[in-house]
Amino acid sequence: MGQGVEPRRPQPRDGELGAAVARAQDGDETAFAVAYRIVHPGLLGYLRGLVGDEAEDIASEAWLEIARDLDRFRGDGAGFRGWTATIARHRALDHLRRQRTRPRPAPLEQDALDLPGRHSTHDQALESLSTERALELVRALPRDQAEAVLLRVVVGLDGPAAARVLGKRPGAVRTAAYRGLRRLARRLAGDGAVEDGRGRG
Repeated sequence: MGQGVEPRRPQPRDGELGAAVARAQDGDETAFAVAYRIVHPGLLGYLRGLVGDEAEDIASEAWLEIARDLDRFRGDGAGFRGWTATIARHRALDHLRRQRTRPRPAPLEQDALDLPGRHSTHDQALESLSTERALELVRALPRDQAEAVLLRVVVGLDGPAAARVLGKRPGAVRTAAYRGLRRLARRLAGDGAVEDGRGRG
């Protein structure tokens, strides 16, 4: 693993995102919707890795804060991704702190909350299963590695931007992401070996 500065890999839509954010800051609601559609999927994936099933609620809280404070943001599309990830992370950490002081729902109550919605389909279930499995593996990583992987891979931030979100040095975040991805690769290889072993029996 080299110690040089890694090249910045802009996301495909960062130019469009930066332009939309600038227009949104001038009061263009349609432009804010464009920015939301570009950023939200990655942000939601990041939050799912942090808080699991509560991700949608936390994302809603984060977007309310993002909309409220939009005029304070200065930067381009990539900077906006980092800024929104920072806000979402703060809301997620607040939620996790509150959760530690609240009683958990009884298993029966949780089962009722987990009932499928009326729009559930077989395809959605399969997609959700694979996404949930991936996020389950990421959540099993040490916290610093999980967040580094989510910010780099899911949100699409470069090393320095991910470091700003986490309040760490870029080298520490790169190392955590590298270790996390290696650990995931080993885990996936182990899962495959187990499945292959079952298949032969």
